[in-house]
Amino acid sequence: MYKRPRIIPCLTMQDQDLVKTINFAKPRYVGDPINTVKIFNNKDVDEISIIDISATAENREPNYDYLHEIASEAFMPLGYGGGIKSLEQARKIFKLGYEKVILNSLFIESPETVREIVQFAGSQSVVASIDYRLSFFKKEECMIYNARKRIPYSLEEYIGYVTELGAGEILLNSIDQDGTMNGYQTKVIEKVARRTSVPLIACGGAGSLDDVRSVLDAGADAAAAGSFFIYYGKNKAVLIHTPSEEDYLNAGIFEWD
Repeated sequence: MYKRPRIIPCLTMQDQDLVKTINFAKPRYVGDPINTVKIFNNKDVDEISIIDISATAENREPNYDYLHEIASEAFMPLGYGGGIKSLEQARKIFKLGYEKVILNSLFIESPETVREIVQFAGSQSVVASIDYRLSFFKKEECMIYNARKRIPYSLEEYIGYVTELGAGEILLNSIDQDGTMNGYQTKVIEKVARRTSVPLIACGGAGSLDDVRSVLDAGADAAAAGSFFIYYGKNKAVLIHTPSEEDYLNAGIFEWD
């Protein structure tokens, strides 16, 4: 039988608001995270990733009460990232009903804590969020702190590093393509897919199902997107939506199980 690969809404949150950025900058308010999750409940969504883009930069813990409200409305698996700095914080996230934690700067600042979280929850529950941009010379530069700080690893080196620490999935975010809806950086995805031993989720640039198909063809195991699910039409009206199964079929985004 045919099955559809994972297509994951990636919701970015700031101060309990659903926001969308372009190139990780100028967040625009686009709605309420809880209402958005309620809408996705009826859209046959496989899973949702929720990332608080300001928690780490503001040096604050996750908002557990609000995350509980979100989880109580969700009928699909959830992953959360933002502000997680300890095993205890990660345990609280799991206890709220989130299946995965999405970690970014923690891999640099406290690899020992990453190992503790992996030991506690298993690699399948730990996602390494890797943000990268292309330099003037078209080399991938890995960034943390919402693209404010560069780290001294090549993309290939960093993928090996986070995998060795126990990450069970990689969420690869293109800073250059974020929010543009101009397509994924498929050449980077092709290169990374050949080198990683864990599932690869591509994020950044989706504007159509053709873009989704292209990144899956490039070797990504799943496609994540934000604007693609939030904006609708040429004028980018805010409308939470997902393609129908017929849309996926017409776009050729099915594989043989």
